[in-house]
Amino acid sequence: MSIKLFKSKLKGKLTTRPSKSFAHRYLFASALSDNSSIISNIDFSNDIIATLDCIYAYGKKHYREYEKHLVRFSHENVKNFEPTFDCKESGTTLRIFLPIAIQKYEKTTFIGSDRLIERGINIYEEIFKYVRFYKDKYSIKTNGLINNGKYELAGNISSQYISGLLYALPLLDGNSEIILTTELESKNYVLMTIDVLKKYGIKIDTNINKNLVENQNIFFKISGNQKYIAKDHSIEGDYSNAAFIDAFNYFGNEIVLNGLNPSSLQADKIYKTHFETLNKENATIDISNCIDLGPILITFACLKHGARFINTERLKIKESDRGNAIANELKKCGADIIVYDNEIIINKKELHKPNTTLYAHNDHRIAMSLSLLSTMFDIEIDDYECVSKSYPGYFNDLKSLGAVIN
Repeated sequence: MSIKLFKSKLKGKLTTRPSKSFAHRYLFASALSDNSSIISNIDFSNDIIATLDCIYAYGKKHYREYEKHLVRFSHENVKNFEPTFDCKESGTTLRIFLPIAIQKYEKTTFIGSDRLIERGINIYEEIFKYVRFYKDKYSIKTNGLINNGKYELAGNISSQYISGLLYALPLLDGNSEIILTTELESKNYVLMTIDVLKKYGIKIDTNINKNLVENQNIFFKISGNQKYIAKDHSIEGDYSNAAFIDAFNYFGNEIVLNGLNPSSLQADKIYKTHFETLNKENATIDISNCIDLGPILITFACLKHGARFINTERLKIKESDRGNAIANELKKCGADIIVYDNEIIINKKELHKPNTTLYAHNDHRIAMSLSLLSTMFDIEIDDYECVSKSYPGYFNDLKSLGAVIN
C-alpha cells in the first residue's frame, strides 16, 4: 500500500515515543528474574512484540496491557520443550536473545523474516564451540548449551552480540570474560545494556569507560551464578525516533518534542549535533556509533548542502541495504549520491518532485526518512506500513502536527 504526503506546515507539541532499544533491554532482564515486575511506557511495535513472544516461549509468564502501555511480569517460570522463538524482523531480538535461550535450552529453533535469517548470527557460530547451528532459508536451529569461559570478538561488529553475551554469561555456573580485539563501535548500546543489567543486580567489571593505553583491549569480566532481581521501570523517550520528527524543524516547521532524557545513554542523542553540522557546507560525519541514523542524515544532507559520510559499511546489514536503498529513492528526486563500500558522498544539487512513487524497501527507517521530502514537495511512499516495526504511530503523529496525508 502507498501513502501520499502533501507539502504542509507542521506545528505543535508531541511527546516522544518510548525507546525501543531500552524497552528490549528491560524486557529481557525482567524475563530472567524470578520475581514479578511492571515495565511501563511501552510502545507495542512489531519488534517489541517479537521480543515478548520470545519471552513467552522462553517460559516467562507476562500480561500485556496494550491500552495502558505496560507489561506485567509474573513470578512464574516454566520450561518448554525445544521451544521455537519467532523474532519476526527484529535483529535485536534474535542477537540478544539467542545466547539467553541456549544457556537454558539445549535445542531451540529461531524463525523470522527471510531478510533476518539471511543476516544471520555468524559471530555466535564462531565463538560458541559447544553449540551446533543448522541454518536454512527459514530458520536457525541450535543443539547444545553455551559454556562459561573467555570470549574474544571484534568490537566493530553489531553491538547486539556483545549485549547478548552480557545477558547470558552471568547465569552460567563459572566466571567468564569478553575481550574485544578491535575498537568498539556503537559503544553507547553496550553502555545501555550494562546500565540495565546494573539495575537488575548484575555486576559487570569492565574498563569500557576508562582511559585505555595504546593497544589495550576493552574487557568485560562476568561472575557466574548471578541472579536477576527485577523492579518496576518506565521506558524513557526514544532519540532514534525523535530524529525523524525533529528533522522537520530544520525546514521551517515548529515542533516541540517532550519526553526526552537529556542525560540519556542513547547513542542517537547525537542527531542534533549532526543536524547542526549538516546545516553547514563541506560536512563530514562518522556514523559508526549511530548507524541507525544513516538514512535520515543522508536525506537531510540531500535537502541541504550535501555531505560526506564515513564508516557506513554496516548500513548494508540492516533491514535493507540502507545506503543503496535510500540513495536509489533520493535519486528519483535528482539527488547526486555515490555509495562506496564504507563511505557515501552526497554532492549538493537542487532536488525536484519525483515523477514516480518512492519505495520504502520494507525498512521502517527508509520510510520515515523519505517523509522528510514532503517539506519540499508532494510525495507518495509505497510500503509505508513497515514503520510498524518500530514506530507504528509515525504518520498519525505527523497528522497530529498538521501534515496533510492520504
